[in-house]
Amino acid sequence: MKRKFAPVLLMFCSILFACAPLNDTTLISKNASLREVTLQPKEYTEEITISSIGDILIHSPVYQDAKGKNGYDFVPMFDKVRPYLEDSTITVANQETMIGGEEIGLSSYPSFNSPQEVGDALKEIGVDVVTIANNHTLDRGEKAIQRAIEHWETIDMMYTGSYKDERDRENLRVYKTEEGVSVAFLSYTYGTNGIPIPEGKDFLVNIINKEQIGNEIELAKNKADVVILSLHFGNEYERYPNDTQKDLVQFAADQGVHAVIGHHPHVLQPMEWVTGKDGNKVLVAYSLGNFLSNQQGLYKRIGGILQFTILKKTKGDHVNIEVHAPKFIPTYVTFTPDWTDYQVVPMYQLTDNQLKDSNGQYKAIKSHMSQWLPELQFPEK
Repeated sequence: MKRKFAPVLLMFCSILFACAPLNDTTLISKNASLREVTLQPKEYTEEITISSIGDILIHSPVYQDAKGKNGYDFVPMFDKVRPYLEDSTITVANQETMIGGEEIGLSSYPSFNSPQEVGDALKEIGVDVVTIANNHTLDRGEKAIQRAIEHWETIDMMYTGSYKDERDRENLRVYKTEEGVSVAFLSYTYGTNGIPIPEGKDFLVNIINKEQIGNEIELAKNKADVVILSLHFGNEYERYPNDTQKDLVQFAADQGVHAVIGHHPHVLQPMEWVTGKDGNKVLVAYSLGNFLSNQQGLYKRIGGILQFTILKKTKGDHVNIEVHAPKFIPTYVTFTPDWTDYQVVPMYQLTDNQLKDSNGQYKAIKSHMSQWLPELQFPEK
């Protein structure tokens, strides 16, 4: 009887087993041996690009040039660089001067207050986030800060580094992209030109403090896929980072940030990868220079657009973030002898009429910026 029904029994078991769902640890019997089959979770990949520009430093000749019958229009000044800024998933700008507006009186160096239309222009050309913690944040006091923040909120622009109150400061800035990659933006400055922060109002500007930065990086890591740190630091007009900058960047890398973007020197400083304590690679731009200003001298008129790609790989519960493909488009501020027609121009587009030996100067800047980052690319389109 056993011999007669054995084939039927085996066939029934085979059919039953084939119809059963496979779990992650399903056991399959074959040729009298057991082997475990593990179904690997599917891997998902998302990718975004980020662009960042240096100091928007609005001196009086710049806002006077933008003035028209119906207010101020800064958009034409960015026409030649606009395609690069609009092309990225997220674009970040360092808005160095508070946009308190005409109502409280416009002013230039050393105590800045700029037209609110500066913000409108940045929004128009594709900027998504502004960092506003810098040495000029308190130039015109709390009133200018509150008016500026009110305008940033009116035009739906994410701002970070200066806040309207403590609750606003505690609201971590996380930009959520359609691609499913979330990015946290943190911003701090070395100081405020000796202007004291009003008592009990530390929320008005983030001052560089390792303990605070470390705590907020940890918070950001728990709430976002990517952490980008903006630091207003370094010595003005020095073309290389100092030891303080390097120490702070190493600290940030050890905490696990993905990129550090620096401002304040008003000239370009080289880029590099910095390795954190866990072996993580951090993209660092120590200074992106001036993007738009009236500062004089060759290097003070040169800034640029940093671009990089963020790759997010998700496999089960594991998420891996890679920062790669750094690019840089050097820029130069042109204007006429009578302080009009300010424009930010990609250096590769310059003529010798705009800058003597323009091609030679462009090559020198490329060499300067890539000396510690040989793979840095310089798009021209």
